[in-house]
Amino acid sequence: MPENRFYVSPDGQDDWPGTFDRPFATPHAAQGAVRALTAEMAGDIVVTFRAGVYHLEEPLALDDAQADSGTNGLRVAYQAHGYGTADQEKVVLSGGREVNGWSAGADGVWTAPIGELEPRRLSVDGRSAARAARTGLPGNVTKTHTGYVTDSVEPQSWPDPSGLELVYPGVYPWAEARLAVAGISGDGSSTTITMAQPAFDNAKALYDAKWYGTEGDGTWDGLAAPAVLENNVAFLGEPGTFAVDRSEAGGHVLHYRPRPGEEIGRTTVIVPVLETIVSGQGVHDIALRGLTFADAHWSGPTRSGGYLHYHGNARHERGGFQKIDMGADVGYVHVPATPTQLPANVVLDSVSRMVLEGNHFTRLGAGGLAIDGSTAVSVRGNVFDEISGSGIAVDGSTRVTVEDNLVHHIGSEYRGSPAILVIASEETAVAHNEIRDIPHNGIVITGGERARGTQVIGNLVERSMSALMDGGGIYLSAPQGSSFAGGAVVRGNVIRDVLTSYNFGLYADYGAAWITVVGNIVCRADTPIVLQVGPPLENVAFVGNFWDVLPDGYDDPPKTVTVAGNTVLPKESFDEAIKADPAAADILARAGRCV
Repeated sequence: MPENRFYVSPDGQDDWPGTFDRPFATPHAAQGAVRALTAEMAGDIVVTFRAGVYHLEEPLALDDAQADSGTNGLRVAYQAHGYGTADQEKVVLSGGREVNGWSAGADGVWTAPIGELEPRRLSVDGRSAARAARTGLPGNVTKTHTGYVTDSVEPQSWPDPSGLELVYPGVYPWAEARLAVAGISGDGSSTTITMAQPAFDNAKALYDAKWYGTEGDGTWDGLAAPAVLENNVAFLGEPGTFAVDRSEAGGHVLHYRPRPGEEIGRTTVIVPVLETIVSGQGVHDIALRGLTFADAHWSGPTRSGGYLHYHGNARHERGGFQKIDMGADVGYVHVPATPTQLPANVVLDSVSRMVLEGNHFTRLGAGGLAIDGSTAVSVRGNVFDEISGSGIAVDGSTRVTVEDNLVHHIGSEYRGSPAILVIASEETAVAHNEIRDIPHNGIVITGGERARGTQVIGNLVERSMSALMDGGGIYLSAPQGSSFAGGAVVRGNVIRDVLTSYNFGLYADYGAAWITVVGNIVCRADTPIVLQVGPPLENVAFVGNFWDVLPDGYDDPPKTVTVAGNTVLPKESFDEAIKADPAAADILARAGRCV
């Protein structure tokens, strides 16, 4: 069948025909040419991007109602020139813009006007820069009804206090909150920090918990004092950090302390502007290949006065709270009654027969990729890194395949975010991905009425749980169907080096049911599995796994849990023992990416 091919190049023009010699300049011009052909497709349509950075003025919005889908059983592809060959060109679809007008102060800090922008991320010569930060509030700190009081007067010297954000890692052991400051006042002996409302009151309601059997009365106060303060020019001590001064409305000033070797006029600083780089609404038969999606923003915490994280990608943004009693021997917590999911900078909604292959998601201020209510989507061979939230999130979808991806250094800002998250989806396969260097869970599978047939197979998860507690390399919760035949299967995964305390390598939790955990390897976790949770596990089988310590309660498991044929190998020589055992060595050899 004949193929229609259009070309896009930074050296092109949008009034050209989009040929190899006379390419378009922007993705949107190519999209317009595609739309003119899709109704009567006789062959695939391929949009080929030549090397360069394409700074998008608006998202590339793929919409079935606007004739963006492939038709007649054919496909529309957007891809890098030379995709799949040694000559593949680097193509970046950027949601950012370059910052100009820099000047250097006597202290070496660069400043530039950025108008109304309030970036939470920054890219400097392609490297991520961090917001300026310091550890905790100075002095003796007391929490009050409206914020905090300290006997230190230092905070009174910090400029633009309303730009400050306070960070609470472990506000619940598995959660991290962010809350904005409304103002700072004081006298010669103390300082009052007033927090933004209603976020602070909502945080007090959400993070209300009690753990029975602990010291004292068991009341948990994760808001007692922030551990980290971010975004103030007073904190600009480390090279490669920045802060935004918002003192003048509409006249914000970006402050950046350069790294050695960076020079004004030779160093490129990109501030993210767009919150969505690519979206898909109802489209089908589309492929995105070999593209880099970079430099996008998410202003949610700035708009709402904070990030009230609960678990995974769930947070409170509006509505009330629900008290969850986890049993007389455990305690209670509060959760959002109507949780909101962290968004992504590339989002697919109600799409079908779509392929994302060989792409790079990087320097993104929300999640990397979200797939909602979709069918038959393949996410294969991509790289996800330097992302504020999760790498990949699948919600309420059917037959989504997530395989051979590399996900690392995600959750840099929203540290409870999992690398790969699957919510109440059907027949989802998460296979042969490599996940490493992440702050909390590697793979999270949550259940529900729709959840069934999930397969988590042959993944390699290393150095998970670097920041928060009560999680693991692979985490599953709630029922995953109504029988073992239609439930979740966790097979052939390798989980090693689960870092923080109180963690579980393979963690079935919170009423998990109809799950078969077979032929996995777990080492260097607090414990490989947990058998007693609240609500209890129902119809969960742990069979034929290899680990380096015997789980607590293994010899007397709950009646609803099967443990059989699992092997404990010596902790001190575990890596060598795995290679010496034929079955374990086969699991190890097959785990991770197949590329």
